[in-house]
Amino acid sequence: MVNFFILGYLLLTLGIGFWASRRIKTSDDFSLAGKSLSTSIVGVTLFATWFGSSQIMGNPGYFIVDGFSSYITLVVAGGICLFLVGQFYARKLYRMDIVTINDFFKIRYNKKLEVASSVLMVFAYPHWIAAQFVALAYLFNIVIGIPFNYGIFLGAGIVVFYTYIGGMWAVAYTDMVQSVMILLGLFILLFEVLNKTGGIVPIFEAQPSEFFNIFPHGGLDEWSEYIALLLAFIAGAIPAQEIYQRVFSAKNERTARNGLFLGAFLMILIPSIPLIIGLGGVYLFPELKSNSQDIIPSLVKVMTSVPVQVLFYGAMISAILSTSSGAMLAPATVIGENLIKPYIKGISDKRLLLYTRLSVILVAVISCYFALDDSDIVGLVAASLSLILVCLFAPFTFGLFWKKASVTGAWAAIIIGGLTWFTGFLYETRIDPTIYGTAVSCFSMILGSILYPDKMQTNRKFDDKK
Repeated sequence: MVNFFILGYLLLTLGIGFWASRRIKTSDDFSLAGKSLSTSIVGVTLFATWFGSSQIMGNPGYFIVDGFSSYITLVVAGGICLFLVGQFYARKLYRMDIVTINDFFKIRYNKKLEVASSVLMVFAYPHWIAAQFVALAYLFNIVIGIPFNYGIFLGAGIVVFYTYIGGMWAVAYTDMVQSVMILLGLFILLFEVLNKTGGIVPIFEAQPSEFFNIFPHGGLDEWSEYIALLLAFIAGAIPAQEIYQRVFSAKNERTARNGLFLGAFLMILIPSIPLIIGLGGVYLFPELKSNSQDIIPSLVKVMTSVPVQVLFYGAMISAILSTSSGAMLAPATVIGENLIKPYIKGISDKRLLLYTRLSVILVAVISCYFALDDSDIVGLVAASLSLILVCLFAPFTFGLFWKKASVTGAWAAIIIGGLTWFTGFLYETRIDPTIYGTAVSCFSMILGSILYPDKMQTNRKFDDKK
């Protein structure tokens, strides 16, 4: 019965994507949903895009072991990121009337930096998407009994289909439906768990005192990981294309800004629920602690009725599908807009739309490779954000807020910051290489811009765009 309803839900998702495809007439419709999304849809799609496998299957295991210090890094950090984008970044970028943040690199710096930033962006996303495919494979294995590797390809195929045909419209509509499923599933399971534990108080009373520390309670290694995760999930996500795909899809800049604030609120509130569920599940069934990424799926299977299983597994699949589709559309849009469109003279909008859709398939294939190679969900997500952080955060942020930011400074930030991070990764430095890479990237941006300033016309062109 569970298998039947889950398959029915997957077919419904594909149907929504097919229905949304009727609204796709141009490449802008595919990438930005015609710039017509409301505040509620912007906020919900931001939440749905980020609320995926990590929040449901990765974070509870970390919370059980590390306590509230992991709550700060893995939950609160995402809300802070969206708030910062809404408060400081969204308005300036919306007024530039661009499609991707790589368009910003072209306007603020030059075409070569547009290409470099686009390539880095495209390389960063497959790890994130791979994390979603891994989570879907776990679910398909638990619910339907599909072997793990086949589950990766099944999940990829479903996401590719409705993203390919429906673009941002399909992502927006399915995100709305999937968010309702997510909330229903989470609240029902939370009620079931708390009903059996006698409320939330006994769960937390059973925890040691260090569980409630918001800072790591270990030495240098723990602090290094803590700071690296904060950097990745706050600063590293600020230049992420999937945020601005929704910002630029809003009908006006006020809608975009308010949608980001709504998304920030949802990203702190809703991801807290799986943490309580996971902690309560281990309180009731200590043996579940042995496999941290399977705690919640296993909990659903051992303590809920079939109707609740149907609803919750549907909710979990919803969360992961919405994250996958949004993450897949972002690099596909970058490929179309920044790596194809500028270099094929006279390309028609119809042909650009086709190439952008084909890019969805390309990104999916690369993501499947990483999913088969590494099954650590949180690790895959952190890896994708680290690359963006050490290479793109400094030139993006300094370029937007500092008039003296120069082309040479931007190149220095990307190259030296990236090489520092990669060297630290190869030599397995005790302090996380993300910390070294971020610090060196920002310093290189400042020093390069001061020593090698741009000519005045570069900044004037950017000021005119703003």
